[in-house]
Amino acid sequence: MRYLKEEEFQMASRFLFLSMTIIVLEKDLEQIENGAFKIKEPYLNLLHDMKNLAKNERKNLRRKMREGKIDVVFVQKNDTFSTYLFIARGYEEERRYFNPAVRKKVEHLYHELMVEALKAHARFLSEVY
Repeated sequence: MRYLKEEEFQMASRFLFLSMTIIVLEKDLEQIENGAFKIKEPYLNLLHDMKNLAKNERKNLRRKMREGKIDVVFVQKNDTFSTYLFIARGYEEERRYFNPAVRKKVEHLYHELMVEALKAHARFLSEVY
């Protein structure tokens, strides 16, 4: 049975997957910084901008979640599924995610952030040149 309102669930799940995406971005940044790239700056700038966009959105979501007394708690993970507990208005709802589906959601957010960051870069470059 669903106890959370659709809006509460969407907000909490966006927060959850943004958090995962930030972890992926941090790992990618580390790989590029330590990698054998000849020119690292454009990649690092793009990933830093993506990370900043994600952190700003997550910060706003965290504030809204705090106001609405909404929380997401990791429960467990195995080879196939990850389980999270969504809490809102005193109700608890457990959700299990198929791990490859989690990866796809994170990948989708990654692309979304990349497009936003590239738009900002394009605006900047059009002003400079």
